[in-house]
Amino acid sequence: MTPGHDDRRPAVDPAAGCAREPIHVPGSIQPHGHLLAFEGDGLGLAHASAAAPAALLVADVAALWGEPLECVFAGGPAEHLKHCLARLPERGPVPLGLCRSASGEAFQAVAHRSPDGFVVLEVEAVEGGAAEATTLEALYPGVRDAFGRLGRASSVEELAACAAAAVRGVTGFDRALVYRFEENWDGIVVAEDGDGRLPSYLGLRFPASDIPAQARRLYELNPQRLIADAGYAPVPILSARHGGPPLDLTYSALRSVSPVHLEYMRNMGTPASMSVSLLRPDGRLWGLISCHHATPRRVPFAARNACDLIGQMLSVRVTAREETRHAEERARLKGVEGRLLAHMAARGNFVDGLVAAPKDLTMLAGAAGAAVLADGGCVLVGRTPPETEVRRIAEWLARHGVEEAFETTSLASLMPEAEVFADAASGLLAVPISRLHASFLLWFRPEVVRTVSWGGDPRKMAEPASGQLNPRRSFEAWAETVRLRSAPWTAAEVEAVRDLRTAIVNIVLRAAEERAELTGRLERVNGELAAFSYSVSHDLRAPFRHITGYAELLRELEGDKLSDKGRRFLSVITEAAETAGRLVDALLNFSQMGRSSLANIEFDPAVLVAEVRRAMEPDLAGRRVEWRVASMPGAMRGDPAMLRQVFQNLLSNAVKYTRSRAEAVVEVGCEPAGDEFVFHVRDNGAGFDMAYAHKLFGVFQRLHRQEEFEGVGIGLANVRRIVERHGGRAWAEGKPGQGATFFFTLPRGGPPTDAR
Repeated sequence: MTPGHDDRRPAVDPAAGCAREPIHVPGSIQPHGHLLAFEGDGLGLAHASAAAPAALLVADVAALWGEPLECVFAGGPAEHLKHCLARLPERGPVPLGLCRSASGEAFQAVAHRSPDGFVVLEVEAVEGGAAEATTLEALYPGVRDAFGRLGRASSVEELAACAAAAVRGVTGFDRALVYRFEENWDGIVVAEDGDGRLPSYLGLRFPASDIPAQARRLYELNPQRLIADAGYAPVPILSARHGGPPLDLTYSALRSVSPVHLEYMRNMGTPASMSVSLLRPDGRLWGLISCHHATPRRVPFAARNACDLIGQMLSVRVTAREETRHAEERARLKGVEGRLLAHMAARGNFVDGLVAAPKDLTMLAGAAGAAVLADGGCVLVGRTPPETEVRRIAEWLARHGVEEAFETTSLASLMPEAEVFADAASGLLAVPISRLHASFLLWFRPEVVRTVSWGGDPRKMAEPASGQLNPRRSFEAWAETVRLRSAPWTAAEVEAVRDLRTAIVNIVLRAAEERAELTGRLERVNGELAAFSYSVSHDLRAPFRHITGYAELLRELEGDKLSDKGRRFLSVITEAAETAGRLVDALLNFSQMGRSSLANIEFDPAVLVAEVRRAMEPDLAGRRVEWRVASMPGAMRGDPAMLRQVFQNLLSNAVKYTRSRAEAVVEVGCEPAGDEFVFHVRDNGAGFDMAYAHKLFGVFQRLHRQEEFEGVGIGLANVRRIVERHGGRAWAEGKPGQGATFFFTLPRGGPPTDAR
């Protein structure tokens, strides 16, 4: 339990049991006051506590159901109360001051509108001289002193200590604590003021299950709570509608609590308790001021209001301190972010810009190490897990659909295999930089081993006993060594990495837009060039054929009249025209390769290889060529006519460049690799220098002289164009004098759907 009180009934599974308990409708109140509830515009009596004093009512409660307010009260307060009750706000209690019975007995009246639509009036008898002791004049000096001391405090801990002392001074409780909630709703006692009658809880932690979600919700809606005597007997609330739903007491000051909680208080040795909620500006709980007394103790409503005011002053001061600290940290991290953006702007690739400033990259999140995963690469900075583990973390994040910032101080609790590298990455802060690929920025923090002091063993929240639910009985400090956790990430650090992600995404999007624009322009230019190439190639075929034809006619008709030099010139003309014709045909074929549609049908690559080998047999007469053709996959999908040209070009090249070998060896094979097939054609021929490998697949690129090996330099360009249109890749490896290997891949599923 918390140092304050927890209005819920624990179960063997505390969280589940508490979550089910309807603590806002207990059906009873505490006996130090009385409750009446009215409904409708006429304020007819609908509910009343069983002990409503006869001095306040004109008759027995049973005779007053449905009667309007002015017919219920004895004496003169009815008109005043009716006037006040008609003007209640929608939420929260409103003090109505003192009212007196016909006998002159003084009562403090408080009213509110219940969530189920009733007007609820609660009255508490004023004891002795309390009416004078709890006036504004009596309480003002203590509140003013608290205001001044809070204004001079320089830290959250000092603020909390001032508030604890001020509240204890107003209420006279034996002990006042300030209890702060952590992000996971564990609570820590950050300040304490006491007279020594009760044990100290300063610095102790209490588990989140001590105050379940619905209890925290009530603390947010109703900031004051008093239990004057844990030994009280609950007073039932009677209703005009027998068997109807119980009255909602969310805003009630007298709401009864679970008998188990009362036993819990007795186990703590605190028969009386009071709490005041500390709320953030958005209405969420920051913590509680929790007071305890070694004997039963009543606190007048005015004093509770003064404590509520002190709590609000503390909340404002704490919020201001936290916001100032957050703003200072954000300003510092904005400077770091600005330096990183400058590095990225100075380089063409954002990854290069990030890793160019490793200290800034880790400083942005206060991390010991960082990793950048983008475009298939992984760059590590500082203290990180190995690259294989970093990639595994990225895959885990991608599987879990992380789209914004992800943070944890205990990665091993979410990803058990992370325990082996907890010394580098117990804490993880990550942001995705692509929704299409597993690209992330990751920051890591190492394990920080620490000892946590709990207010009792948090593992023993409740025990079953004969089917009954029982609270824990021990609140002695219990120490726990916490492992596999890092220091927590601050809100400023999380915001900083989110801002960096936004900047990177904008950079990537801008680059993608520029590439798309450039690609569009290139496609238009390539289309124009292809059309020009096709037109020129087509138009040049006839002139070159005419030159060759007329040169042959001239040789036949006038050859005997020509000199030896003339006949030699005529041979040069014929050879040049034939070479130019072959070049034009190759260009025309290359141009058509990009313009023709792509078939997507089943074919057998082994059949294509066999057809190409048969077609080459006439040119191999007199040569010794050893063919090593491995088994290949069965049916594949693609354009068999185009792929036949691929094998034709590669096999003819292999045969051509092994011409100088006494025995040529040509090997053809295919192996599956992931979602593609990898083909290779290997020979033991002339080979090439890898320094020039990038030229091989370009148009008109040759690595050997024309005198050594004939050709026009378009065959391999055709290979690459056909393979890429099928969604594959082409590359080569070789060594001078030791042969070459040409590779190309084809997707298992066939060409992409957008292939033309």
